Amino acid sequence: MIIEWNTHIFSSDEDKFPFHPRAVYRPRPEMRFADPLDDYLKRMKTEGIDRAVLVHPEPYGDDHSLVLDCLEREPDIFKITSLFYPSDEDGPARLKSLVATEPRVIATRFHRVKGKDEYFLDFTDPGVEALWETADSLGILVELHIGSDFALSARRLIEAFPNTPVLIDHLAEPHTANGVEFAHVLDLANLDNVYMKLSGLNHFKTDEPLYESALPFTRVVSDAFGADRMVWGSGSPIIVETHLAHWSESERAKVLGENLKSLLGF
Repeated sequence: MIIEWNTHIFSSDEDKFPFHPRAVYRPRPEMRFADPLDDYLKRMKTEGIDRAVLVHPEPYGDDHSLVLDCLEREPDIFKITSLFYPSDEDGPARLKSLVATEPRVIATRFHRVKGKDEYFLDFTDPGVEALWETADSLGILVELHIGSDFALSARRLIEAFPNTPVLIDHLAEPHTANGVEFAHVLDLANLDNVYMKLSGLNHFKTDEPLYESALPFTRVVSDAFGADRMVWGSGSPIIVETHLAHWSESERAKVLGENLKSLLGF
């Protein structure tokens, strides 16, 4: 089974699915579709993707209407993530309400990358801890879209809630920090509840579609986390075959979907 955890769905119908007033960016027109779900279903068929986690994207803020609409249309093949603002005191209560209404919400996502200060400044923010504690109580994952320079800051909460699985997006955006800071990302591999996503290679490499110039780096990261705590997230599934060619077929199968199948109950 191949499971992708990364896709953002954007609609061109801004009347039905408006962008949030606090949106930190707006997707380019070519990223928006009249029927974005149909477009993604076609890609799934082309790439051989069996199931997917739809990542609720930042431009919609804490309005989950579009991903919930996707779930209603295709209830058997999707699960979704959530997003709330740590500065909003009612965020934890709204997360609880969302999960109670829709059990296929399997994670809540935090964004902290250098130069993007709109959500929170540091993982010591009380609002971040409140949402993280709520995720822990609900038994859902925490998804971290962080720059490598925030790995050390996030570690305190990762250790405080050891029963909450944590998925780090996009190899922790290695281009945003230096080698010393990335060492803190590799150190997180020593914590059993931390998973790494093989994704976002296009954020720091240009030799698409397989980004083979990143091979020395991706092998170091994947070997640190191991086959049981790596998942695939973006681009072609062939990226897994290319970047993890030194692993066995059964180990690559874990990354392609078996880990998420077990972790998320697909």
